[in-house]
Parts: sequence; structure tokens; C-alpha cells
Amino acid sequence: MKELFKPIYQEQINDANTLGIILIEKTKPDSSITDNFDVIMLVIVKASNTDHHEKHYEFNNKTAAMLTLTENSLNKWIDTNGNRKSVEWIFAGKVVFDRDGYISKLKDQLRRFPHEKRDLRKAMEFGELLKSYSEARDLYMSEQYKDAFSRMVRTLHYLARLALVEKGYHPEVTLWNQVKKIDPEIYKLYDELIESDEPIAKRVQLMMLAADFVISRRAKVSAKHLLEIMEEKSSWSYEELKNHSKIASYVFGLTAILHYLTEKGILAVEKEETKVGGVYLRRYHVN
Repeated sequence: MKELFKPIYQEQINDANTLGIILIEKTKPDSSITDNFDVIMLVIVKASNTDHHEKHYEFNNKTAAMLTLTENSLNKWIDTNGNRKSVEWIFAGKVVFDRDGYISKLKDQLRRFPHEKRDLRKAMEFGELLKSYSEARDLYMSEQYKDAFSRMVRTLHYLARLALVEKGYHPEVTLWNQVKKIDPEIYKLYDELIESDEPIAKRVQLMMLAADFVISRRAKVSAKHLLEIMEEKSSWSYEELKNHSKIASYVFGLTAILHYLTEKGILAVEKEETKVGGVYLRRYHVN
């Protein structure tokens, strides 16, 4: 396959702007990892007019997609889960060009998964987890049991991703196979929700109790990224936190995180007077 598509990517090899090229081949008839192309050609460049662009090819009855993206875009995908397949592409793909060991160094960094990057990912997954759990609970309380069940499955999905990041692993596309090996406790929750013979309403009820306990136990560790930022000064308004550059990746989960941490006593709220009598601005600080 490498030689078959070499005429297509040879031009990129000759370009000094190219840092590395990885080929990801389809290994089964239906392959989500390659979007059902016979091969994905991932071309990483130093700089480009666009963050990434994609071209589709057909050659000798084979299909290919060449995805060209900048180093910054790839790092953003990895750090913020912008493309769930990107880490798997790097580890499972075949390296056909590696300028100055760029891809080798990238793989080493991914294996190490530095703590500062882990803390950011934990905060992101924690925000999504809390939003999903709250929606599941609201749906259950309104007796929309099938929708509550669906949302609870998604809640466990975020919990599984969070558990993997805590242990220093990047979540893969085949998430539950990965979790089964690395965090059997979370896998057991998922298995009980899916496989139980109890009525749907009962399954959701039991899982909400279990999930509430597991989430509460992980709260401080999961919110470490936010808590360390908040310790930089005595108190914060929501607007100040929302506009903080380091929080941009999980700003849409920020409200849910603040509410939960306040509810659990990890954060405290102080009231600041406004120009309107009896109306106060909420300010948050680490308790």
C-alpha cells in the first residue's frame, strides 16, 4: 500500500515544510478509523494557510484521503480531543517520513502524557460528565426513562474517559475494550446498566446512585486544573473565569463544574453588592 500511494505523497516529502507522514491502512471491510477509505495519509506540516485540508483520491481501484494539518492543529486535536482518532492514527499508523525524528518525539510525548496536559483533559471530561449526568437526572425525574437511559450511557462514557485520563491513558475509539483492561470498576457500572434484567427505570435509578458516588469521589482530582487557577487570587466572578485563556477548552462545562463544586463544598460563594439593591454578584473561591 505504501508504494501504491507514494506518487501522491512524494511531493510532500520533498517539501521542507513537511514534518512527517503517516499511513493508516484499512484492516477490515468496514473501518471507522479510516472513514472506510483504503488508506488515510496524514501529512503534518509546520505551517499552512489553513489549519487543515483534505483531498480524496482513487488509484488502482483503491481509495485514499490525504489529510494535511499543521503541527499546532494536531496538538490541539490531541490536547482537546478535537479528533478522537488522531492519537490512534499516530500510534497505529505506518510512518513513511519523519523529519528530524518529529513523529518519534511526538509518540514519546503521548506515551508520557504530561500531568499538565492530563489536568486539562480531566477538567474537560469532568465538565461534560457533569452536564450529561444532570440531564440524565432531569429526564429521570420527568419520567422520560428511555431518554434518561440513553443519557446515562453517555454519562458513563464520559466517566470512562475521565478514568482513563486519570491513569495516564489517552481514550481510544474502542473505549470500552480499553476501560475493561484499565479500570474494571467503571466497566462494571457500564455492564450493569446495559446487561441488567431490571426495568429501564430501575436501572437508571441504581446507576444514578452509583455514578453520584463515583463522581463525588473524583471531584477534586478532576477539577484540579480549575482549582489551581482559582487559587491565583482571592475570588472570581463567572465572567472572569470564562475569559481566562487557560479555561477556553472547557468553558462550556464551566457552569456545571462551578455548580457541582459549590454544592459539594469544594468552592464557596461570596456575594458582591451591585448597583441594584438586593441583587448580588456571585464570586467563587476555593474553600
